[in-house]
Amino acid sequence: MIRTLLRTSRPPFLLLPLAIVALSLALACRYGADWSALPSWLVLAGALAAHAAVNVLNEVYDARSGLDERTQRTPFSGGSGALQEQPQLVYAAHCLGLALVALVSAIGLYLVWLRGWGLLPIGLAGLLVVMAYTPKITSSPWFCLIAPGLGFGPLMMLGSHFALTGEYSLTMPVCSLIPFFLVNNLLLLNQFPDLEADRSIGRNNILIAKGPATALRVFHSFQLGAFLTLLFLVLGSWLPATALLGMAGFIPALALYRGLKKMPPGSVPDNRLVALNVQVNLLVPSCMALGVVLA
Repeated sequence: MIRTLLRTSRPPFLLLPLAIVALSLALACRYGADWSALPSWLVLAGALAAHAAVNVLNEVYDARSGLDERTQRTPFSGGSGALQEQPQLVYAAHCLGLALVALVSAIGLYLVWLRGWGLLPIGLAGLLVVMAYTPKITSSPWFCLIAPGLGFGPLMMLGSHFALTGEYSLTMPVCSLIPFFLVNNLLLLNQFPDLEADRSIGRNNILIAKGPATALRVFHSFQLGAFLTLLFLVLGSWLPATALLGMAGFIPALALYRGLKKMPPGSVPDNRLVALNVQVNLLVPSCMALGVVLA
């Protein structure tokens, strides 16, 4: 039972909040934050719990709607399969998801008490995205497109920075655009294999609403947006020059771009291309964090 419930949190996917919190922490340390202090560990725990909560609740909703029975499972999409193997655990998984939401809320309230009310709007917006993503957001094409990046970009990074420093900085909203663009793309490419299954249960993401050609144009625009944002931050002296180490994270994006360009119309990106997209999402913030620390 425990192993099945753990699988619903999609543990391999939890590397993403680790990378983004690492970048947030590296930037906060430039403003005097102490990486070893309790708030740093609480921010990390809250980010992991929030992502795990989204994953678990998504598995529950997909199991109840029958979506995961209609998808062709891949390492990156179609669910974990845990609740299809043991459907009697759907209720327990739902309780786990709500418990993770409660944990995120408790951590958030403590950090609000510690740092001030300025953190509350970001925290409430984050909880709204966690709770509403699968049942509500996935039926709105443009909101579904930007909600993942909003959660992992502006909300996670600005919230982390305030929780660690007690203030907002002008650098963070711009810097948060990098994970905003990249994480939107992470979910966007993962939607291709599930196109017909998602359509059959009433979902209406950008891929369904506008078609694969438009979805890929949006994908390439977001990828370029992330690259140009990093360049702007360094050239504008918002970040140290060593943050350009983040450019190393875009190396897999070159192979990804070529692969998507060669893809026949109407086809689905293979696992190799999706894996390259995952690499970009993990490497860019991680390499940027290393560059900021080295400065």
